[in-house]
Order: sequence, then structure tokens, then C-alpha cells
Amino acid sequence: MKLETFALERWMTAWETKTPYDIAESGIFPMSVRELLALEPESERAKTLERLLDVRLGYSEARGTEELRSLIASTYRRTGPEDILVTTGAIEANFLLMNALLSPGDHVVAVYPAYQQLYSVPRALGCEVSLWKLPKEKGFRYDLDELRRLVTPRTRLIVLNTPHNPTGSMLSAEDLRGVEALAFSVGARVLSDEAYRWLEMPGGEPLAPPMRDLHGAGISIGTLSKPFGLPGLRIGWIAAEADLVARCWGMRDYVSLSPGKLSDALAVLAVRHRAKIVERTRAIVQKNLETARAWFAEHSDVVSWTPPRGGLLAMLSYTLDIPSRALADRLAERYGVMLAPGSAFDIEHHLRIGIGQEPSIFAEGLRRTAQCLSDLRAEGVKARAGR
Repeated sequence: MKLETFALERWMTAWETKTPYDIAESGIFPMSVRELLALEPESERAKTLERLLDVRLGYSEARGTEELRSLIASTYRRTGPEDILVTTGAIEANFLLMNALLSPGDHVVAVYPAYQQLYSVPRALGCEVSLWKLPKEKGFRYDLDELRRLVTPRTRLIVLNTPHNPTGSMLSAEDLRGVEALAFSVGARVLSDEAYRWLEMPGGEPLAPPMRDLHGAGISIGTLSKPFGLPGLRIGWIAAEADLVARCWGMRDYVSLSPGKLSDALAVLAVRHRAKIVERTRAIVQKNLETARAWFAEHSDVVSWTPPRGGLLAMLSYTLDIPSRALADRLAERYGVMLAPGSAFDIEHHLRIGIGQEPSIFAEGLRRTAQCLSDLRAEGVKARAGR
């Protein structure tokens, strides 16, 4: 397997430890262990802490503990712990599934732009990949008619991501059922990367149900990283039928073997208290949405956006005649601001913005971004012709 360079991850690695104002972050502002522990009833906190301190850091149960798998399974319909495999983040879940389901020469339809793994791994496996594009000219909206044109009798897998990274677009419940029916008609499977599950916009439309809930053969990918603010635990999962989960489990014996034991224990706390974590997430998103809307209105002569319909991400469009990689590097190096270059998603003259950051950092990041754009204009950078 020869994988393409992961453009976004390479760029982010260069800057993420050097920029104090990261407003490209794809997840919600991370929780501390103290905050996670504080979700327990006050009468239980000391006991829970002692139990965590006594965890022996040996190998954990390879599939994830039954307690964690049962808690995750309870968030889906018709799903038991045998239908769950706990993985090292959603990234391992996707990797295992694609290797388990695909063979060289298979036809795959993958949403695009997207987190690069979703189309690069099938390519590396020797698959023919057709890209289901979300064009900026149509507000980055999914078009099911376009999907119907791409799917053929040779299609073996349709790869979705909703809410969508990097545009914040969404499939409705009706749309998702349409995708499922189309896949069923040609004998294909649907892999639904649901990294932004539970991340509805305040006052916005409801999220579609997980793919796993629509059909017994549906495949859902989940994670604690984006909606829970716990990326450091490196906990994700596959929710699928038990025999497919078992195949992926056998494959991960060669990759990561098992989740970290302490991560598993902390994940149990998080999933058990997910309603409180969702409240925290919504409060952060609400504040940052208000800040972003005011900022875009104030600087509408140079920037615009399509606000996310779900999740945490959107694309910021700017009018200046400077490539997105050059602008992103300048923001990071001179202004301490991280906004991901649209070129990493094949969307030039855009930057990916995330609304999950701690609100004061988010606000300062936007202020510095405006200063950068103002400085560029003062230096003579003009607006693009025909924009």
C-alpha cells in the first residue's frame, strides 16, 4: 500500500504547537481530566478518582472493555456490545473498515472535499474512486442526483461524512435514507463517518440519525475527539454487524492491538455523562457563532462564509489575491493564528475555520486575522479579478 502525503496533517503538524490562536481546530475545546471527573456526582468523585489512580497500566481488553462497548452500543438502536469495536480514534476505525471491505479494482464513491483519509486509503488499496463533490457554487450542499450519476453496479462502498468536514454541510434523514436505498440497489455498503455526531447548531435543523440506526447492515464510525473534546484519549469506534466487527478486530491485531487502559476508563466516564458534555459543547458553539457572525458582518468587504449547518467547521472565503497556503502560513508565522489552507481541500482562496475553540481565543484569533488582511491590503495586495 502506497499512501499519498496527507496534505492537511503535514501542514498542521508544522504549526499547531507554535500558534496560540488555533481557530482551524476541528474539534471542541478539549476537556481536562479534572473537568471530566467533575461530571460525576459530588458524592462519587473521590471514589472514582481512587479507582482511576488504581488502574494498572497493562494491556486492556482488545475490543475495548465490555463496559465501554455496552455504553456506546446503547447510543444506537438494535446494537449490542458485540457490534462495537473500540479503536484508536475514528481514523483507525475508517482504516480497518476500508481494508476489511475493499479489494483492488473495487469502485468506491467518496464525498469530496473531505478528510483526506476517506478517499486516499481506497486509492492506496487499488480501488477506483469517484468523488462526490460538494461544489462551493452550490453552497457546499450534497446533491443526491450527482451521487446517482456516480454509483454503478460495480460500486462496493459509498463513503459519507455528515456533518461534513470541512464545510459544515449535512445530509438530512431523508437524504441518508436515499443514499442507503441507492447503495442497497447495487449491493454496496455505506460507511458513515459520524465524527460530528451530537453537534447540532443551536436553533438549527436536527441531525440525521446514525447510519447504524437506519439499517442492520449500516456502518457508523464514532469518536470522542470532536464532539466531546477528548482527542487525547484516542478513542473511536466502529458500530456494525458483529461479523464485520470481528474481521476488523482481527486486522487491528496487526496495528494497535488494543485501546489504552486508562483511556478506556476515562471514556466510560465521558459516554456515561455525554448529556452534560453536549451542554458544554453547545455553550461554546453558541458563543463562538455569535462572535463569528458579528466579525463576518463587520469585515464583509473582504471575507464571507457559509455558516455550518452542523458540526464545527466552515470555509472562510476571502477576496484578496493571495494563495490560501501563503495566507495560512503568514497568519501562523506573523500573527500566531491557525486557519487551515483551503488548498488542502482543493478549495482555493478559502481557509477552514472551526468554531469549537475556547471563546476568548477564538475572538482574538479573528481579531488578528482581520489585522493580517488589513496589513496585506496596506502592502498593496489587491482583490482578485472577477471574484
